[in-house]
Amino acid sequence: QVIDGPINGEWFEAYVAQVLVPTLKSGDVVILDNLSSHKRPAARELIEAVGATMMFLPPYIPDFNPIENAFSKLKALLRKAAE
Repeated sequence: QVIDGPINGEWFEAYVAQVLVPTLKSGDVVILDNLSSHKRPAARELIEAVGATMMFLPPYIPDFNPIENAFSKLKALLRKAAE
């Protein structure tokens, strides 16, 4: 199923209950980004009820992603060359 539009907490909980949880088993780890709808207590309860664990990615920090710094420098050089 494709959802047309933004995902809110209710949609995410429905996805967890109807699609994700039936595929999980004890010991599985569900890794999510920090979207606020992913942090709803009901979603965590559903996931943990089957023995799976929920973990969140750290916030985006460009300093921890060196390729982003390299691309930034490359783009600056290309912009300067285009002038």
